[in-house]
Amino acid sequence: MLRVYLSGEIHTDWRDQIIEGCADLAVSFDSPVTDHAASDDCGVAILGAEDNKFWHDRKGAMVNAIRTRKGLEEADVVVVRFGEKYKQWNAAFDAGYAAAMGKSLIILQQPDHDHALKEVDAAALAVARTPQQVAEILAYVLTGKLPG
Repeated sequence: MLRVYLSGEIHTDWRDQIIEGCADLAVSFDSPVTDHAASDDCGVAILGAEDNKFWHDRKGAMVNAIRTRKGLEEADVVVVRFGEKYKQWNAAFDAGYAAAMGKSLIILQQPDHDHALKEVDAAALAVARTPQQVAEILAYVLTGKLPG
């Protein structure tokens, strides 16, 4: 069973596309919480309210980091998606953390981000443009067969 952690942008269905593309493969997937409100508010919902937004966000980041670290550490492959609309600082952090742990790293991004992400891309073993390409990489890794 190949364990894949899907990190990054949460506003599109790219995760579902990869999971569907790997339906016939021995792959298990994990990811951060993709419900934006739940992710933002988990710290204060569990540990208590904060009047200051900085501490509100910090509590959430620390609780989310427990899940993220577990997912990254247990993964065989880490896929990090950089979307078009928002700057995903957390995705860049996850990519760096995964690279530092020696994880096989696949970056999923559009060409417009090539220059901005050149260092992240240099740490990756593949830079894909579509979720389908990611699914094909994972299929090749597991079967040794080319698509088509």
